[in-house]
Amino acid sequence: FTALFGDTLLTKDGDKRTKDVLSGCQAVGIYFAAQWCVPCRALTTQLAKNFTDHLESKGMRIVFVSSERDDISFKECFSEMPWVALPFGRQDLKAALISKYGVSGIPSFVILDPSGGTITKDGRAEVLKDPRSCIHLGACSQVGTH
Repeated sequence: FTALFGDTLLTKDGDKRTKDVLSGCQAVGIYFAAQWCVPCRALTTQLAKNFTDHLESKGMRIVFVSSERDDISFKECFSEMPWVALPFGRQDLKAALISKYGVSGIPSFVILDPSGGTITKDGRAEVLKDPRSCIHLGACSQVGTH
């Protein structure tokens, strides 16, 4: 995952090595969003609940990729999220992720398997369809089963 996110991710306790943060996870969600985006705020609320109630305990990790306009807005938005983030200054990595996964708008939620393979590029629809989110996905049924 270091190739995707760089050497460090931002946690609530500061920067941590990506390989340590994502070590042993069963799936990784990449959450593209911003606080100024009304649909993002609604999805963030639902995804955060699903994450703390179900997904985190089943081995899923989520990395927030911000579309905020400045670092202050990024920090405010990230403070409301229970997961880690791509550091705001890593716009190069953000651009590479957007290109790699074909993200054309926000919110967008891509789900990867433990080896970095794509499970779905439309995790947003899954979060909205089922309150337990990714748990029911056929391709994501591996979450929590290892």
